Amino acid sequence: MSTPLPREFFARDPHQVAPELIGKLLVAGHGAERVVVRLTETEAYSDDDPASHTYRGMTARNAVMFGEPGHLYVYFSYGIHHCANAVSHADGRSGGVLLRAGAVVEGAEIARTRRGNPRDEHLLARGPGCLAQALGITLQDGGADLCSPSGAITLLDDGARPEVRTGPRVGVRLAPDTPWRFWAAGERSVSVYKRSPRAAPDAR
Repeated sequence: MSTPLPREFFARDPHQVAPELIGKLLVAGHGAERVVVRLTETEAYSDDDPASHTYRGMTARNAVMFGEPGHLYVYFSYGIHHCANAVSHADGRSGGVLLRAGAVVEGAEIARTRRGNPRDEHLLARGPGCLAQALGITLQDGGADLCSPSGAITLLDDGARPEVRTGPRVGVRLAPDTPWRFWAAGERSVSVYKRSPRAAPDAR
């Protein structure tokens, strides 16, 4: 039996939320358009993190990350792909968790069509852009309530508790070596680690 994650789950420091999202189910769409992904990789971004979209304050683009925890923040990266984030922060703060990768457990054919028929199943939702594409997530989904059982995009807990590992984030220019990326051990859908060639020295 799967149940939606409660609001309180997200109303915490994103560094606490990110590892606990590993193994949770991200559901997008209904009926024939429904795709379900089991999250295998996440990254935490808090408001005191120079790599976070909230580091320099609120804008029209990132306002949802300052709002109620448990909503979806979507941004368009490098004009190429969408990235989905779960808004997560304690009261009076801002932040979120980037949903980096997952294993498709339902709706694989839909995901495959959206992704242009990748060679292997584990590549369907490997990387944040591929994850959003497989699930059909776009900027129009920004602000969606992930805690709503009837919502178009929800996060569910079915009791899975994989072994979680941690290490530096992928392709981040600022604070690149902080161990705020989390992934399921032994899972093929997890991204290959790649340090940004533009990475600035990590002062932390």
